[in-house]
Amino acid sequence: MNKKEYGIVIVSHIEELAEGVVRLLKEAARDVSITCAGGTDEGEVGTSFEKISSAISENSADKLLAFYDLGSAKMNLEMAMEITEKQVHLMDTALVESAYTAAALIQADAPFEEIIDQLKPLKIK
Repeated sequence: MNKKEYGIVIVSHIEELAEGVVRLLKEAARDVSITCAGGTDEGEVGTSFEKISSAISENSADKLLAFYDLGSAKMNLEMAMEITEKQVHLMDTALVESAYTAAALIQADAPFEEIIDQLKPLKIK
């Protein structure tokens, strides 16, 4: 696998949703490191700080764009970001559309600034 500078982390309250988004992204970005965390440690609806921390550490990229579905996922992501040495950019954007756009642009070796510009219209207000 060609190591890209940036990777992607997907966080969802539903394990299958997180895994499904990764599956979709891999269609456009086969060489991008994409990891996910979905559901609680007990397999319920919710998020897990431990799963999120693992998704960050298991991603082969040192710079990550992190996408999430709902507010408590963001809270757990922010806590996980505090304990990692990786550079994690929290993306407050529409989950599927923006993660797909970012993955395709990373695959095409687009500069970080271009990725951020492309995601601006997908920002959640």
